[in-house]
Amino acid sequence: MKAFVLKEPGVVGWAQVEEPSLTPYGAVLEPVAMAPCSSDVHTVFGGGSRKAPNLVLGHECVARVLEVGELVEDFRPGEVVAVPAITPDWRARGIQEHNFKHASAPFSGHQLGRSQPGVFAERFLVPDADTTLARIPPGVSLEQALMCVDVVTTGFTGAEHANIKFGDTVVVMGIGPIGLMAVAGASLLGAARVLAVGSRPVCASLALEMGAWEVLDYHDRDIVKQVMERTGGVGADSVIVCGGTDEVFAQAIDMVRYGIGTVSNVNYFGGGGNLPFPKFSGGRGMAGKTIHTELAEGGRVRVERMLKMVQYKKISPEKLVTHRLDGFDRIEEALYLMKDKPQDLVKVMVTTTKGKYYEDHQHCGAVLQ
Repeated sequence: MKAFVLKEPGVVGWAQVEEPSLTPYGAVLEPVAMAPCSSDVHTVFGGGSRKAPNLVLGHECVARVLEVGELVEDFRPGEVVAVPAITPDWRARGIQEHNFKHASAPFSGHQLGRSQPGVFAERFLVPDADTTLARIPPGVSLEQALMCVDVVTTGFTGAEHANIKFGDTVVVMGIGPIGLMAVAGASLLGAARVLAVGSRPVCASLALEMGAWEVLDYHDRDIVKQVMERTGGVGADSVIVCGGTDEVFAQAIDMVRYGIGTVSNVNYFGGGGNLPFPKFSGGRGMAGKTIHTELAEGGRVRVERMLKMVQYKKISPEKLVTHRLDGFDRIEEALYLMKDKPQDLVKVMVTTTKGKYYEDHQHCGAVLQ
């Protein structure tokens, strides 16, 4: 079958790969809508751990179930489902230690397009359907469902680990798609003032829509000074890091409060070496500042909760989809859009022929015959 693969570091293309083999708990699916992620860009162009030859890329997908294993109870062929980007092995021993993201090995929860073939293929396997696939509520669009599988849950993860209390001042560093959802999540968790840090006009406008009080441009002046001025020299209660270079990690520590401040990072820092830890604002190791470094929450229950947030009008993640491409073959074009980031881009969605059918027949239920 045809798939879009990583041929070697920095080189992508189309290849004929083996069909997925159905497992007893698993499901074989075909894409309905897909989105390349910044993580796919990092995998291809950013180095990191060695990947298998001709690794099928992709982990953001809404898909139609083609086959289910003999032990699958909750899903049947024809259903259109959201496929979480993070697919923990719920049968791993570490799950009982509440280690949902790194249960059997580092990043074991992030399998699709990393340690197993991803979703940019004519067909792909999810090894454990009942614990992974998420049902899409009536009336939720393809754009909305697709954004929930990764962007929404990742941004909300950043907000959840920021220890936000009612009335807090929260800084969100980086307002790409993840940061925009962190802005929304921080607002929903009770932040009174969200200061969003970014420069692209399309993202700044959306940040204000998502709940930011003000957007700060790091090009204007030193961003730490801007935040300290707005907090009377005290610093923010929480900082959520969703983008930027290594320098951003140190800036987050600089601008968060002593004693009770929290830095919550969901940003991917590529390459080797070390992240800077500023001695002075770190209180020379005794500042009482909490740092969380988190992979997104995943799995069926999590993504179905995100979809409920859409269903009941708490968030509008479809606004993140600024570019739409029709046709499975256009996934390569979409990947390069995410790499090059034109000024008007936030996220790009690629739909297959099944995607059009789904949008036209939502009122009939999420089943494609």
